[in-house]
Amino acid sequence: MRTTILLLAVLMLGLMAGLFYAYSGSVMLGLRAAGDRAAVEVMQRINVAIQNPLFGVIFIGALVFTAIAAFQNSGTSAVFIPLMIALLLYAATLLVTFVVNIPLNNRLNEAGDPHEIENPTAVWAAFLPRWLPWNHLRTLTSTGAFAAACWALLQY
Repeated sequence: MRTTILLLAVLMLGLMAGLFYAYSGSVMLGLRAAGDRAAVEVMQRINVAIQNPLFGVIFIGALVFTAIAAFQNSGTSAVFIPLMIALLLYAATLLVTFVVNIPLNNRLNEAGDPHEIENPTAVWAAFLPRWLPWNHLRTLTSTGAFAAACWALLQY
């Protein structure tokens, strides 16, 4: 059971790192090139679509399975230490998500129907330059968490 928990932690952390990287490496670049009204509309739709059970299980599961794996391996420092690093880095990812990115997403959604927004350029300009650097940070912290969990798996 310990092996399964550790593998689930690694898998979920990897999926989350990949998700954040996809936004930094392609999604936001594509939206930037799409035009402001289209970018606002698509990002609003993504903000709704991502709130689904599968995403929720992986988003929270990465934290839960990493914490359980750390607890299960607390007697083996070669595995425990990288799992604690993974846990702290993923907790930092969640902190940034809840303190910065989600509130910015909510503000973007509160702008209303993109076809009725008077100045979509201003709405997008208030969103993207703030949201993207923090997503880059989430990409780094979640990738670091994934790498640390992989390190733990190698030590297992």
